[in-house]
Amino acid sequence: MTFPRFRLPRPHGFVALACLCSLLSAPLWAGGPVASARPAGERTSYGVATPGELRADARLKAVRHDPRLLRRFFERLPKGGDLHNHLWGAVATEYLIELAAEDGLCVDMSTMTAVAPPCGPGARPAADARRDRAFHDAIVRAWSMWDFPADGNGHDHFFATFGKFEKVAERHRGRLLAQVADEVAAQNQFYLETMVTPAAEAAKALASEVGRESDPDRLHGRLTSGGRLDRLVAHARKEADDAEREFRAAAHCGTPEARPACGLPVRFISQVYRQSSSEHVFTQMALGMRLAERDPRFVAVNLVQPEDAERSTAGYRSHMRMLAHLRGVYPRAHLTLHAGELWPGLVKPKDLTFHIGEAVGVAHAERIGHGVSLVHEDDWRKTARTMAAREIAVEVPFTSNAQILGVRGHDHPFETYRRHGVPVVLATDDPGVSRIDISHEYEYAARTYDLSYRELKDLARASLEYAFLPGTSLWQGNPTRDGYRPTASCRGVRPGAGTPGPECRELLRSSAKAAVQWRQEEAFHTFERTVHSARRP
Repeated sequence: MTFPRFRLPRPHGFVALACLCSLLSAPLWAGGPVASARPAGERTSYGVATPGELRADARLKAVRHDPRLLRRFFERLPKGGDLHNHLWGAVATEYLIELAAEDGLCVDMSTMTAVAPPCGPGARPAADARRDRAFHDAIVRAWSMWDFPADGNGHDHFFATFGKFEKVAERHRGRLLAQVADEVAAQNQFYLETMVTPAAEAAKALASEVGRESDPDRLHGRLTSGGRLDRLVAHARKEADDAEREFRAAAHCGTPEARPACGLPVRFISQVYRQSSSEHVFTQMALGMRLAERDPRFVAVNLVQPEDAERSTAGYRSHMRMLAHLRGVYPRAHLTLHAGELWPGLVKPKDLTFHIGEAVGVAHAERIGHGVSLVHEDDWRKTARTMAAREIAVEVPFTSNAQILGVRGHDHPFETYRRHGVPVVLATDDPGVSRIDISHEYEYAARTYDLSYRELKDLARASLEYAFLPGTSLWQGNPTRDGYRPTASCRGVRPGAGTPGPECRELLRSSAKAAVQWRQEEAFHTFERTVHSARRP
């Protein structure tokens, strides 16, 4: 898709990951300002829908009951960024199968797990899936939620998929990212934060070396003594460098055949395995936070693995205290937390009462992933008010919540968060495993909660406003509460639909966040002008 208005320097490939965080001194996309067709001096009220927004809303209403045209509407809709995305779970299962075949891996037929060759008794070459459709489909069913029965245990099947294709995914981070980034760009999104596990085996070995220690200050001291943690950071950065080279080769960046992935800004969130030993959990936390302060490709830390698992619930409060301590040591590292991915019957009643509250009040998370069990927590209204006041966004992946927890429709707290003024962003979680994309999630939201175009537009804007991109926002104040109004530097011109003045141009040059936000506003302007031109696919 082209954006004919104001253009900013476009990054080339994975190199953009390293460059993008240093955008305080470097621009984001190639090109210079282009004269706008919008009449000079024209003003638009942000409190009243514009003609373009009214056209888009009318189109949404007109196609609401036509599945094909509705799908096309949401594919074309600019949809901000995906802030809750696990790289391994995001890639299409069919691509994982092809990689397994290329690598000469086998599939253990008793567990449908990818294993190293040679293929012993009870195993088949993954390459057989290229010509045996039944075998191919059996792998897809085992490695994803495709065709999973509605009355089955979605929770266990979902989480089991990752171990089945782990042997494939761990070998090809760069190639996986090229595939995922292409899909994000094709979905008309402008930014991606994806979760990876840096230096997984080396972090585990270091944790075993330093041993158990209940005092976080002393444990951190052990990790840093003799340069241990710095060597682990270097290991993780080398790993990222290797993935970068693989990404650039796979996406043909810097060549005439460059894929859309090459132009997508991407950041990594470091995963922490919450079911591990306390020293391993702490080591992964410290590594992720130190990386976020040392390497611009990494921005934040998150806890992963089932929140309802016995070891996860037993260690939850301790994990929040660890994070609180490390946030004091690494104040520039961001924190988003899987919290409240729970539902009655999945855990003991007492474990439903505090997870989101502690993530917000103790660990001081800047975003919450899932947050489904909100209303089952003690003093949940206070937590919601705190999230609204601090602008702590909640990342909502509807399909994932339905598949894992069985929570959908008006049982989901989506409307509750919005009523309390909490920023909400839509996300995919594991779109490859779930067999969906972000357009599906926006369509689901619109259908289920009868959202208008303006409401969908603000959801998309929120996903960039609350992204961990550096720089000043294009919007002023608290947009969730006060609406999306341009910051003082860009007042007097409608973002994306006019020529920015000198102060606004400087903001777009110096702020990665504002630059991506402006690009989305250009896309909204184009979408609203052409929304009626979409034809039945």
